[in-house]
Amino acid sequence: MHQPLRFDTGHIEYHESMSSPHGFAQLVQPPPPLSDNQFRLEPLGPIHNERDHVAWMTSIDHIHGTPGFAAGDWKGDRWPYEMSLDDNLVDLVRHFDEFQTGAAFAYSVLDPNDQVIGCVYIEPDPSGHSESMCRSWVRVSHAALDEVLHQAIVGWLASTHWPLSTTRFPGRPSTVPEGTTSA
Repeated sequence: MHQPLRFDTGHIEYHESMSSPHGFAQLVQPPPPLSDNQFRLEPLGPIHNERDHVAWMTSIDHIHGTPGFAAGDWKGDRWPYEMSLDDNLVDLVRHFDEFQTGAAFAYSVLDPNDQVIGCVYIEPDPSGHSESMCRSWVRVSHAALDEVLHQAIVGWLASTHWPLSTTRFPGRPSTVPEGTTSA
């Protein structure tokens, strides 16, 4: 009987047999979250509900102008749009469940004071052009960190911590390292 291939990258174990129907490699254990002196990533979940809700509800227009969330950047949902705190909680539970099963990885971006200043979403690329798609946003009060966060994510995903062969960054210029793509 054929055994699935296993790749031990030192931080995660990738099983070839665990790919989703969209070809997204499910990770048994994601690598340590990105962190620097301006922000850190933490898996997005219900514990972030109030801080997350305030962050994006006060920045809807700004997020719509962010690459990856502008109309036409990708053929996905129309988020962000106004929703209640309870509806946001439902959304965060879904993101948390996806993270736990390896279907997709959403991270809250926290400042040094543990305030939510944005999010990062790594998910299967629905276009099929890349193995994964990554989008990120920061709240309007931290707009200067948008490109800093994006470049940090590009480097993090291109490192050996993630076994992703290609990543598309909708709406971003194609100035990303080998192994990643943008559209």
